[in-house]
Amino acid sequence: MVDCLLGLLKVRVKRGVGLAIRDVRSSDPYVVLRMGKQKLKTRVIKKTVNPEWNEELTLSVEDPTLPVRIEVYDKDWLSADDAMGVAEFSIGPFVEAVGMNTENLPDGTIINKVMPCRQNCLSEESAIYCSKGKVVQDLVLRLRNVECGELEIQLEWFNIPGGKGF
Repeated sequence: MVDCLLGLLKVRVKRGVGLAIRDVRSSDPYVVLRMGKQKLKTRVIKKTVNPEWNEELTLSVEDPTLPVRIEVYDKDWLSADDAMGVAEFSIGPFVEAVGMNTENLPDGTIINKVMPCRQNCLSEESAIYCSKGKVVQDLVLRLRNVECGELEIQLEWFNIPGGKGF
């Protein structure tokens, strides 16, 4: 199993900004993260449209061509949860940067930039940079299929012993 893994993708779900209202005056949002057959969830933050999760979810990466899908829901206690939008992005540019020799680069060095376009859900330019010897990417994602809302996340890569790596 480990020998087919490239590594681990740590996704820090930071916060939601201006999410849609799905209850009377607010929402009880949580995030579902999907990649291939993997599915991870954050905790529910009650009564807010600007939740602060600061939660780390870790995906095992075997195929870096698979997109990462993020779904935001409003937790309903007596009925089905309400959809609050989706976003999808590719980790291709991030994985390319991870594969480069970055060990001698100073903190803050920008390796690459990803621009918003129709194929991604970025709401602003996203830099891939070095931080404390790691490759990191900050993303602000505009949620689709909803009237409003953005999600701020951060990606970080971890090689695993015995893994395929780059």
